[in-house]
Parts: sequence; C-alpha cells; structure tokens
Amino acid sequence: MEFSVIITAGGTSSRYGKKNKLLEKINGKTVIEYTVEQFLDFKEIIICANEDIIPKLKKIFKSGIKIIKGGQTRQESVYNGLQECKSKYVLIHDAARPLISKKIIQKVKNEVKKKNAVTVAVKTIDTIKKVDKNGKILSTVDRSDLYNIQTPQAFRSDLINKAHEKLVGKNFTDDAGMLESLGYKVFVVDGEYKNIKLTTKDDLYLIKSYLEN
Repeated sequence: MEFSVIITAGGTSSRYGKKNKLLEKINGKTVIEYTVEQFLDFKEIIICANEDIIPKLKKIFKSGIKIIKGGQTRQESVYNGLQECKSKYVLIHDAARPLISKKIIQKVKNEVKKKNAVTVAVKTIDTIKKVDKNGKILSTVDRSDLYNIQTPQAFRSDLINKAHEKLVGKNFTDDAGMLESLGYKVFVVDGEYKNIKLTTKDDLYLIKSYLEN
C-alpha cells in the first residue's frame, strides 16, 4: 500500500457538550461518517477513537476499517495509529473535519510524495493582536505570512514514526509541529476555508449548512 489514513477521534468533546460531537447526526448520518466517506478509496483506514464510542463506531463501520483505542492526548492517539500503519505514506486527519474535500486530499497525496511532510493550511484573514494577561493590546501582528493550520497532514511513514518515538511523552497538538521541532522541513498545501473543525454547537450549524447545499 502506498497510502494509509489515520483519523483521530479520541477526544472527549469537553468544549462541545454532553454528547460526543462525532456522533451528532446531520441528515441521518453521523459527523464521523461524513469524514470517513471522503477517504473510502484508501486501502487502510485507521480510526483512533475514544474508548467510550468504540462500540458505536463498530456498529457504524461494519468492515474494512480498523477501529482502535486512542490515547490520553492527540499525540498518543496518533502514535497508536502509526503502530497499525503499513503504507509508505500516511495522512492524519481530524474526525471532526467532515467538510474536507477529495480535491484537497488528492493535492496532499501528490505533494507528500514530492516533499515528505505537508500540512493543509489557509492564509490568516483576520487581524491578529498580541494581548497581555490583563486584556491590554500590546501590538498588531503582521499576518502576511501567517496561516491557519488544518488537516489532513501527511508524511512519509518512517519519518513521522521516528518523530513520535523521539518525542514520546510530549503533548504536541499537531504532527507537523513535531517534525518542525526536530528541524525537518514541512510544507503547506493550500486548503479551503470551509474545512472547519467541529468544536462548538455553532460549528455544527455551519457544517450542516454546507452539507445541505
């Protein structure tokens, strides 16, 4: 296999509410189903899930998809997934980003074969302020070279495995940052602004609007 995908679903949805956000339904289908559907042409799909929702995920995804226990942190969850990965390249994607397009996925696959480490991102369009702990604005940050990082992120599998082994026990919030900290080059693939992450109820309404249209 040339490509695998690890889908991170190990969070507790603490900022969302009592229900796990990945099991929210839009038009009769869960959020995580929309996400996984975009990767069904991959021969290896690995979902690293919160233990509480594994039984439900096994009912939703009957066969052909590996569902394993995630870790206490995103970094641990991804590492668990990497132990199952058998391909030359791996894409790592947030389960809570159901609006990722096949077009962007293909761009990521093309670019990682050339550059070994890439991440989807969009240019920052809001004005960014640096603020102290009392709420006082200290300065306005030049946004001309700032990007908002999304997923999927993609890597040569041996490269990201080595990074995880060297940085075990840390708490990186994205895998690109792990490689950056070790001095590796990571490149941006231009993404889409609609590829938002479901975090709050407001995000759900926006995602629903995109899916319905």
